[in-house]
Amino acid sequence: MSLLENKKAYFDYEIQETFEAGIELLGFEVKALRGKLGSLEGSHVVVRGGEAFLTGATIPPYQPANTPKDYDPHKNRKLLLTKKEIGELGGYESKKGLTLIPISVYNKNNRIKILVGVARAKKKHDKRETIKRRETEREMRRSLKD
Repeated sequence: MSLLENKKAYFDYEIQETFEAGIELLGFEVKALRGKLGSLEGSHVVVRGGEAFLTGATIPPYQPANTPKDYDPHKNRKLLLTKKEIGELGGYESKKGLTLIPISVYNKNNRIKILVGVARAKKKHDKRETIKRRETEREMRRSLKD
């Protein structure tokens, strides 16, 4: 069951490969995510010093009154991956034209996981093709209904 989705991920990017990672969170951040609070819009993953971090994601406090005063909802969050996976992601990140984007945050066996995609940005004409294909599929479904 998905808790958060990056709705623009499949429209703006062509996903080539995906990785599942754990994410290091505080207790009230977990509660906020389970309450479907937060956003992955504009966020990405960076690999620095042998560690992977989620940057640009927003996780607001679950109960603002009970949150520490110095809490930053936009802080970088560490991703939990094996050394081999971090090495692979670092290799992809260093290639020209490839970026690492979070696709969704979900529950798996009472743990919060994040799906990270290795992506290449789509050109404007590719986005137009996606819109056309979506419109034709919608028209086909409508005609089959009637």
